[in-house]
Amino acid sequence: MLMRTDPFRELDRLTQQMLGTTGTWSRPAAVPMDAYREGDEYVIMMDLPGVSTDAIDIDVERNMLTVKAERRPVEKADDVQMELSERPLGVFSRQLMLADTLDTEKITADYTAGVLTLRIPIAERAKPRKIAIGSGDNRKEISG
Repeated sequence: MLMRTDPFRELDRLTQQMLGTTGTWSRPAAVPMDAYREGDEYVIMMDLPGVSTDAIDIDVERNMLTVKAERRPVEKADDVQMELSERPLGVFSRQLMLADTLDTEKITADYTAGVLTLRIPIAERAKPRKIAIGSGDNRKEISG
């Protein structure tokens, strides 16, 4: 029920990791994620460690889900001398095309321990239902 929008996104992410480049607003770095169905909803989990909730933007326009986040440098005292800096800073983004069978009006988001979890319920119209067949006085129900 989810479609990747850019087949080269994973290649970009690997290149950025190898070169140590950071994302910018015009070319954000990819956000690693897992997506799975759990009962009557889809769950999307994205790794955003070290990002404050006010730096995460979640947007749905039609069926396009966009998550953007920015990891900003931590404020340090003037007498701090940096010895090693490996944690990536900058802008991270992920876009997903959601199927029409998902209810984008009821998406919930939770951010715990650096993981953003989105839950998207399956729309009622997409769930299996019984359909009655009428033929005079004889009606029969089938699974749809």
